[in-house]
Amino acid sequence: MSATAQTASGAFRFGTVILAAGESARMGTPKQLLAVEGRALVLRAVEAALASAAWPVVVVLGAHAEKIRPLFARLPVIVVENPAWSEGMAASIRAGVTTLRQFSRQLDAAVVALCDQPAFSAGVIAQLVAAQRTTGRSIVAAHYGGRNGAPALFLRDHFETLTHLTGEEGARALLNGSPDRVTAVNLPALALDLDTPADYAALTKDTP
Repeated sequence: MSATAQTASGAFRFGTVILAAGESARMGTPKQLLAVEGRALVLRAVEAALASAAWPVVVVLGAHAEKIRPLFARLPVIVVENPAWSEGMAASIRAGVTTLRQFSRQLDAAVVALCDQPAFSAGVIAQLVAAQRTTGRSIVAAHYGGRNGAPALFLRDHFETLTHLTGEEGARALLNGSPDRVTAVNLPALALDLDTPADYAALTKDTP
C-alpha cells in the first residue's frame, strides 16, 4: 500500500470534489438545476458526498454560478468558482483539488465526481474507498461504458498532477493508464449522465 494511504492515526482521510461548472450547452438549460426525484441534480450529488465519510466536500462552479450557489447556503460545503471553466473539465479539477490541498495537508486522497450522474451516491464513494484499501492502488475509478471514468479516487501522490491538468478530457488519461496503478470498480449505472433534453426525458418519463 502506498505510504500516503495511511495517516499516522490509522484513519483514511479523503475529500470530495464535485464538478458542477459546465455551461450545459447541449441541455439548453443549467442541468445542475434539473430536478431528479424532487431534488436538483447538483444538490443530489453534494448530499451524496456529505452522506459519505468524505471531508471536506468542495463544489466547483463556473457557468451559472449565481443561480446554483444559493442551493448550498445552509450546507457544510466549500464552494469555489472557477473563472476558467470554459477551458474544460481539467480547469475545474485543478480548482477543486487545489482547494482541498489548501484546506488540509493531512488528506490521503480525493474523490473527484461529476454532478450529472443520477446514480452517484455515498455507497459509490464507499465502494471506491474499499477498493483502494483492498488493492493499495493509487487510483480507483468507476468502470462503465467500456472504460474508466468519474467518480474516481486519487491518492495524494497524484494531487500535484491533478493541479496541473489541461484540456477538456480532465483526468481521463490518468484513469485509463497503467493497470498497475489503477483499479476499476464495475459501476454500470453510472453510465447514465444527463447531457441532453433526450437524456433527461428518458430518465423522468416514468416519474410521476
